[in-house]
Amino acid sequence: MSSFNGDDFKGLRITQLDDDDEEQAPVEPINVDEFDDDDDDDEDDEEEPVILGFVESPKFPWSSLRQLFPNLAGGVPAWLDPVNLPSGKSILCDLCEEPLQFVLQLYAPLTDKESAFHRTLFLFMCPSMSCLLRDQHEQWKRAPEKPMRSVKVFRCQLPRVNPFYSSEAPKHDGTDKPLGPGAPLCTWCGTWKGDKVCGGCKTARYCSPKHQALHWHRAHKIECQQLRTVLETSDSVNNGVSLTQVQKAASKSLWKEFVLINEDESEYDTEMSETDEVAQPMVVSKREVDDQMKSVMKDFEGDADKNSWVNFQQRVDKAPEQVVRYCRSSEAKPLWPMASGRVSKSEVPNCKSCGGPRCFEFQVTLY
Repeated sequence: MSSFNGDDFKGLRITQLDDDDEEQAPVEPINVDEFDDDDDDDEDDEEEPVILGFVESPKFPWSSLRQLFPNLAGGVPAWLDPVNLPSGKSILCDLCEEPLQFVLQLYAPLTDKESAFHRTLFLFMCPSMSCLLRDQHEQWKRAPEKPMRSVKVFRCQLPRVNPFYSSEAPKHDGTDKPLGPGAPLCTWCGTWKGDKVCGGCKTARYCSPKHQALHWHRAHKIECQQLRTVLETSDSVNNGVSLTQVQKAASKSLWKEFVLINEDESEYDTEMSETDEVAQPMVVSKREVDDQMKSVMKDFEGDADKNSWVNFQQRVDKAPEQVVRYCRSSEAKPLWPMASGRVSKSEVPNCKSCGGPRCFEFQVTLY
């Protein structure tokens, strides 16, 4: 497995906001005492099994095609439902109102539900760090009237018999095909539905005026004239769908594409026990702690934060190249790096569809 290069996802790191904010009222930090008792006793509870996700380069050109139901990080999404894509304001950052960028997707079917025989979770975020910091500040507020988010997750699920894929499992040999084409995608980002067509070449499609302008100034100004010439002299007419299916996104600012490989965290528990005969409590990491980490530890206030950070480091350092932690269970909990600032159960809104409580499913662990 190739190693993960953190430089490819530097934009995913969220740092703490400054204490003073002229536009927003000061936000009181969440008191550790406000947590539920079961959250305070994480180390005493029996831990739920966790699946870790690691990135590696695709082995084949077809590894990331949607008919293979892939787990991906970076690049463009492989939409499970290729026709009914998110649209409108849902694809925009609520803060800057620019299209969100694809981060990763997880194929997570529910075996006990026919309606979710296929199920994929899609994570998107705004590439602007200022929006991410404002989003973090918004989450510190108590029940905002209109939540403003720069990070969004979409869920899509399909039954086994559906209009898009065979009911048989894919062969993963390069011969698998979907049952039909998907909606034309934005020529620039390759992510969102391209419902706006270039008035010149009638070929390039865009999800937003912003992406149309970016493409025009970067390359399409010349390409447009060339395409118009080709179309005027050609007897064949492209319908736009097949063309966009084979073209890659024109944008060079997308994160590098990887596939996600899953492994059980318990396998790394065995490896750790073989190499570390005597457990060392309260050790931040088996790796040497650098100067930056020491300065971070000095900023923590109270033993609760320090203990939480130690626990976080010990768990993550079992497999330091992990980028995803997945555990779908009613008892599953996030691996929090700090005790203060956690979200309590009472602050998690109920499901809008059924009204029931939401549960934790996965977290991204780039740090």
